[in-house]
Order: sequence, then structure tokens, then C-alpha cells
Amino acid sequence: MSETYTPSRTRTRSWTEEEIHQQPDSWLRSLSQIDSARQSIDNFLAPLLARHDLQIVLTGAGTSAFIGDMIAPWLSHHSGKDFRSIPTTDLVSNPMDYLRIEGPLLLVSFARSGNSPESVAAVDLVNQLVPECYHLVITCNEAGSLYLNARQSANALVLLMPAETHDRGFAMTSSITTMMASCLSVFAADAINSRTFQDVARRCQTILSKLGDGADGVFGQQSWKRIVYLGSGGLQGTARESALKVLELTAGKIAAFYDSSTGFRHGPKSLVDSETLIVMFVSSHPYTRLYDLDLLAELRRDQLAMRVVAIAAEADEAIVAGPHILLPPSRPFSDVEQAFCFLMYAQIFALSESINAGITPDTPSASGTVNRVVQGVNIHQWRG
Repeated sequence: MSETYTPSRTRTRSWTEEEIHQQPDSWLRSLSQIDSARQSIDNFLAPLLARHDLQIVLTGAGTSAFIGDMIAPWLSHHSGKDFRSIPTTDLVSNPMDYLRIEGPLLLVSFARSGNSPESVAAVDLVNQLVPECYHLVITCNEAGSLYLNARQSANALVLLMPAETHDRGFAMTSSITTMMASCLSVFAADAINSRTFQDVARRCQTILSKLGDGADGVFGQQSWKRIVYLGSGGLQGTARESALKVLELTAGKIAAFYDSSTGFRHGPKSLVDSETLIVMFVSSHPYTRLYDLDLLAELRRDQLAMRVVAIAAEADEAIVAGPHILLPPSRPFSDVEQAFCFLMYAQIFALSESINAGITPDTPSASGTVNRVVQGVNIHQWRG
């Protein structure tokens, strides 16, 4: 499922900028590939999904782990199946706390390179500790260990994303969103497929075309020292990934935090000061939205933050009362679809802040203490 990709280097774009802007095309290309592979996917998954006791664990390291945070709640609700998001970094260090050995387990592994030590070790541990286990590997690198191992395993199916999603930049951008869209299509083809997702791709393309490289300021032109992203349900996972993007691409020069709308009052709100930018991802669900709007109004009344920006699909009195961004018009989107739109703003913001700070986005960690593929991890033999 791989193909050659030669990105345009016009305007001396960084790889990171190229990879952000290629996303809508990459999503549709990947979903078309999944359509073509549907029979083999169904042959592997249908017998498992028919099991009432099947547990499905979405896993990955770092950004790859946040895919599960964003989509597991929606997939559980949509399918009625037991989807859980557990990072490989937790599975490897504490397998006894997360793995249930009774009944079948499907481990869905997300990986850009497929070479992160924890990602490879998590698969090995599950094979060692769970008598009836299966693996779905969704990765961007056909030369990675996860891909190569899965190809040789009788209990595994591997889906390779389009070649261009094996991001060359430091931060994961097109890799995370393409793997996310692909997993949604695998397990919820009735709702997420190459036809229905065109609306999401078009909406995000409009956002990216308008934002460019973010030089005009995504959320304003002030000089922030910290940023807080807020979101409810699966959008808290989107907030977490958004915070990590700005932390990575600015090499920590902007301190970044995330929380839920209801959780933020319980202590974390203490970090808000006059140098803080707050960005709220407003839910499309009419019930959840009420909690988002309550906190939005409260934060603006407090007048402590430098700026409080709401991003939403539709206007509301509480939203338009202050700085806000309304998504381009489209059909009603679920929160899991809106997450892709929100990530476009977060990625471009992180890119622009990186450039403004005089950092090279493709290699933000000048000291080399943080690497594109994590290093320095010792994987220890399991001791029960």
C-alpha cells in the first residue's frame, strides 16, 4: 500500500509545513486504500468483532498514543465494543495493571516509524502474556520493525499508510491524522469512509489554505509564554496533542498544558496569568457544549488570561462575546470529525510559533536531547 511521494519544495517550505498541508489528500488516499483492502480487513476482524468478550486496546507512544485518546470514546459509543486507549509506554512498564489475560485481546498499534522501543516491546509482551491475542498494526513505515514483524505473524494484520505520511519533520503531523482517519474507517466504515470523509478533507483544506504558514497569527499576534488547550471527551485528547505540538516545535519555549472543560477548575486553572493563551475546542454535542460554554464565559469574566479563543462549528452568544474562530460551513460534524479541523489550527499555530522563535521546525531540539524516534530506552525482560 506504499507509493512514491515527492513533495514540492517551492517557497523553501520546511518538511513540517509540507506535511501539515498535504494532510487532506493523504487522508483520502489512505481511505481509498482501505476500501480496496476491505475484504482482507473484514476477513481478519469480523470473527473477532463477533466475540462479545473482545477487548480492543488502541496503543502507541507519544503522539501515536493520543490517537486512541481522541477516537476510543467515539468508537466505543458508535460500535458498542470495548475500545480502550493505553499508551505503549504504560503497557511496557506496567503490563500487569492493563492486560487482562481472560478472553481475546486485539491490540491496535499506531506508529509513524514502527521502531520506537516501547511499541515493539508492547507487541512482544502482549504475545507473551495474553493467551489469545491479535494485532492490527497501522503504520507509516514499511521498513519499520512493527511492519516487518506483523507481516510475518499469523495473528496480525498490517495496514501501511501512504509513503508521504512517514513524516520527515520532527513532529508527527500527517502521520497522526492519517492513522487516525484510517482506524476510524476500519472500525466504523458506515460512518467514516472515502466518500463521507471528503467533507472533512474539504473543510480542513479550506482551513489550511486560509492559514498558510500562520505568519498572520492563528490566534492573534501577542507574545505568549504559556498556552492551555481545553476540550471535552475525545476532544481532550485533541487538546493534549495540540499542547504537545507547540511544546515540541518551540523546544519548550512556550509552556503548554491541556485539560477538560470540567477538570480545569479543579486546580489547573491556577496557572492562568496575563501571559497565557487559552484555546477552547467547543464540542458539537448539545449537552457537552453547555459545559464548554460555561467555562468559556467564566474564563473571560476572570480577565486573567492574555487571550481566550473559542473554536467552534457554530456561533453562540458566549462564543462571539470574545475572540473566536468559526469553522468553515459544512454539514454537521461529530466531535471525532471536528478533531481533524481543530488539529489544523493547532499544527499551524505550533509551526508559526516555532518560526517566530527562530527555531527550525524540522529539527527543533538543537541539543539532540529529544529525538524523532525515541532513544535511550532499556527494555527489560518481564518478571511476573
